[in-house]
Amino acid sequence: MSNEKIIIEEYSPNWASVFQQLRSIYLRHLADVVTDVQHVGSTSVVGLAAKPIIDIDLVIPNRENLVVVIKRLHLLGYDHRGDLGIKDREAFKRRSDHVPFDPHIRTWPNHHLYVCPSDSIALKNHLALRDFLFRHPAQATAYGELKKRLALEHPYDIDRYIEGKTPFITGVLRAVGFDQHALNDIARDNSLANLKSNR
Repeated sequence: MSNEKIIIEEYSPNWASVFQQLRSIYLRHLADVVTDVQHVGSTSVVGLAAKPIIDIDLVIPNRENLVVVIKRLHLLGYDHRGDLGIKDREAFKRRSDHVPFDPHIRTWPNHHLYVCPSDSIALKNHLALRDFLFRHPAQATAYGELKKRLALEHPYDIDRYIEGKTPFITGVLRAVGFDQHALNDIARDNSLANLKSNR
């Protein structure tokens, strides 16, 4: 359970704008150690209702780069939290609403930052789901309605909300060719037991 209520908002073009601003900061500080910065999650799909939290994946070419990335993100105001039970998806938490620190102090909207190796299943999952929903607006609408219903059913329980979305997500990933082993791993990672043990 969480004290923070799950809120689903209609799509906002501002989400893409904020991502581009954040991306420019990450590239300014990390361009030599990351190969890409990807806007993932529901806020990356035009027209899709979402929690107003921008999900961002920094892509590294190999796991050896992670040490340098952790140090540089720390200077920008992010603390490394580990993988939180999701293999090859390192999570980072902001120390304040002013993170990432920039010469012009400002308050940034809420966002989740992850670092993934380029061969990470978590990264492939994020990109495949995003791209599928972008190409299939009817499915995106259905996903948005599912999230609204789950937010009403579990307004303060983010773990049950996440678990409730998992069958839809694995259904999409099965349709785009993910093998059963990968699907089993994703379902396990998003299970209530795993989510609660890694909070």
